[in-house]
Amino acid sequence: MTVSAAPPAIRPKDFLGIDQLLSDEERDMRDSVRAFVAGEILPGVGDWFEAGEVPVAELAPALGRLGVLGMHLTGYGCAGASATAYGLACLELEAGDSGVRSLVSVQGSLAMYAIWRWGSEEHKQQWLPRMAAGEAIGCFGLTEPDAGSDPGAMRTRARRDGEDWVLHGQKMWITNGSVSDVAVVWAATDEGIRGFVVPRGTPGFSTQDIHKKLSLRASVTSELLLDDVRLPASAMLPEATSLRGPLSCLNEARFGIVFGAVGAARACFEAALAYAGDRMAFGKPIAGTQLQQAKLAKMALQVNQATLLALHLGRMKDQGLLRPEHVSMGKLANVDAALEVCREARQVLGANGITLEYPVIRHMNNLESVVTYEGTADVHALVVGGALTGIQAFR
Repeated sequence: MTVSAAPPAIRPKDFLGIDQLLSDEERDMRDSVRAFVAGEILPGVGDWFEAGEVPVAELAPALGRLGVLGMHLTGYGCAGASATAYGLACLELEAGDSGVRSLVSVQGSLAMYAIWRWGSEEHKQQWLPRMAAGEAIGCFGLTEPDAGSDPGAMRTRARRDGEDWVLHGQKMWITNGSVSDVAVVWAATDEGIRGFVVPRGTPGFSTQDIHKKLSLRASVTSELLLDDVRLPASAMLPEATSLRGPLSCLNEARFGIVFGAVGAARACFEAALAYAGDRMAFGKPIAGTQLQQAKLAKMALQVNQATLLALHLGRMKDQGLLRPEHVSMGKLANVDAALEVCREARQVLGANGITLEYPVIRHMNNLESVVTYEGTADVHALVVGGALTGIQAFR
């Protein structure tokens, strides 16, 4: 009989010892992003959220130096990191704030990925190195006021006029919109859905910010207006000829959300755990009461489950085994779990749970956007349901 060493002590912040499932390289990268968030995001994000602004001009180059912008892409100044490493970076960024992770996700997984996967060599050379460095910001124009879950119903049109294309329409809820140097805009044409690279300053192209948000306040959210925007033929993404183009980009972004939601949940769980240990009531810490321990145990369970699911999907993606339906299950499960963790943490903190002195209400509000964008929970449930039954229920 082999005598094994005693198992290690329980670590409340890594109950299942998930850290040991990561490679040294993955841990080093994660720790670098975590340190960046601690030093550059957390000190100011409460004020950014309250003011409804984010210092993109300073943050983007710093994120470029950190190496997280388009980090899962290869060439053109991109890091060529694994999908799992990118996911772990998203986790740590969203532990800071969903708005910061959204900035990185839209830049790398939507705008940069669209150019990298579907663009011409000219597009890639012109934009990707600058975007990877944070010297140029991109946005992704797909959603419209009346076409969110059903992008095929978009009203933005592109028509040929001689050698040029002319775009007319409106895009809504566009992260990074007004601070972008380039927009990847999707439009319906007589030849199908096509994507176009629209630089800032193109005549007829304008943006206006969406204000009075109570969620993702530390993020720029805009409307894109295209008033007969004339573009040369070279502005079109040559390899994208259908909805497959934008949907492939969305799948990349959703993958990051599977990990990112875990970061928001972890931040709220750790805040609740620390608070419960410090807060005294009836002569002892509230962590010593059955009710609060039950809440903490449930939160720890959900954070660990979500982390394992995200990590498994990351390994699947690195092995080329990941399907869009898997990503839908991951986003559905992990964002729902994160919302439950945040709401439970809010209860543990009592009145302090609604202040920006703690991260809980900020994450809780942000997740109300995360559960909706990149596919609502209802849509992802139908994607999974269709995969299970073989029957599509969208129509």
